[in-house]
Amino acid sequence: MIKGNAAPNIDDEPIFAAELTPYRSLGYRGFKILLMIAGIMSLMHIVVFLVIGAWPIVFFFGLDLILLFGAFWLNYHAARAREEISVSRTDVSVRKFAPSGRMIEHRFNTFWARFSIKRHQEIGIVSMKISGGGRQTDIGSFLNRDDRETFAAAFARALATARSR
Repeated sequence: MIKGNAAPNIDDEPIFAAELTPYRSLGYRGFKILLMIAGIMSLMHIVVFLVIGAWPIVFFFGLDLILLFGAFWLNYHAARAREEISVSRTDVSVRKFAPSGRMIEHRFNTFWARFSIKRHQEIGIVSMKISGGGRQTDIGSFLNRDDRETFAAAFARALATARSR
């Protein structure tokens, strides 16, 4: 067995690398504050309804709080999805990570890969796809409009640069 460092292959060095993650406007700290405020307001209403004798309504306030927590939990769970995209002289790699942690990797030859964008006149970029070799995959489907525009321009430049080297 021979040990040693192999010379790095210049063709495999990434020209472009990006990690795409969904945007969430409310962070964990904000979520805790929101949940605390909702809990305090529910508690105040619970006390009022208990004092006037309408105790069956108390359970609905607890249900509202549980549903609010569940909706945000699902939202933050879905936010764990991400995509890692890299372009080198010989390879375009798309690694998609599901919220569960499962990863699917798609590889395309740089010279045969096609980057296609669908635009809507008023909205802007609606979808982005990479295709080649009879396969295709969507990328950046969870990005907002501005991030799609920025990513599409940078990725198209990187693909053109990789082909011209």
